[in-house]
Amino acid sequence: MRWPKDWGTRTAVMGVINLTPDSFSDGGQFNQLDRALAEASRQIASGADCLDLGAQSTRPNSDEVGADEELRRLLPTLRAIRAAHPKVLISIDTFLAAVANQALEAGADWINDISGGRRDSEMLPLIARAGCPFVLMHSRGTSRTMDRCTEYGEHGVVQGVLDELRVATNRAVETGVHRDQLIWDPGLGFAKTTAQNLTLLQQLNTLVDEGIPLLLGPSRKRFIGAVLDEPRARARLWGTAAVCARAVDAGVAVLRVHDVGPIHQVVTMASAIGSNR
Repeated sequence: MRWPKDWGTRTAVMGVINLTPDSFSDGGQFNQLDRALAEASRQIASGADCLDLGAQSTRPNSDEVGADEELRRLLPTLRAIRAAHPKVLISIDTFLAAVANQALEAGADWINDISGGRRDSEMLPLIARAGCPFVLMHSRGTSRTMDRCTEYGEHGVVQGVLDELRVATNRAVETGVHRDQLIWDPGLGFAKTTAQNLTLLQQLNTLVDEGIPLLLGPSRKRFIGAVLDEPRARARLWGTAAVCARAVDAGVAVLRVHDVGPIHQVVTMASAIGSNR
């Protein structure tokens, strides 16, 4: 399995490249091959340890396009980036096993599934056979229903997310996935209110202490906009930076972000200051 350099000793930076016309903050910006390849090169030069390519928007209320369209958007860019940067780690953001399978054959290293294997029954067996790293994210419902799935009962959102990640992990292991393939993502913004996202950030150590590497994807998200009263997604960099500094302090393994250069600086400085890294 391929991991970022110095894996486990510092927080890695994963750069987001959306190959979609409708993603929430950069839809249409990188859905042409030359632009996506240029962005990949720029992110690598800016300090990205890994690139996360997505060809299906998962913003609230987005439409699902299906495997054929996802692959049409994804494969040419994936192959071009792999040819231009043979050593870079490439993650594919998909919940469809057919997409994951062809992406791995085309040179991808990781699969990042927002449903944690829940949406496609073939995903976990594929990951078991491939033996690749698998980002198992917490979510509920679909892009159209997740905002109605925010009730976590008397024990609250942190315990609810932890319990559901444990269940998903057990399901993966029972399917043949090794525990050391797994990376957890608590799913900021997915079936969580602003207050619940903040609670998760305040108690990140509870998730980190479980022993499975944690990936966090706060970049430009709605809850940051709500706290800052900032409706423009691309104007939420400093709020994202604050979340990332908190994540480094908590021992998060990977930060998934759009603004790689600035966040790489945040991670480097926060790591130098922190006493637990």
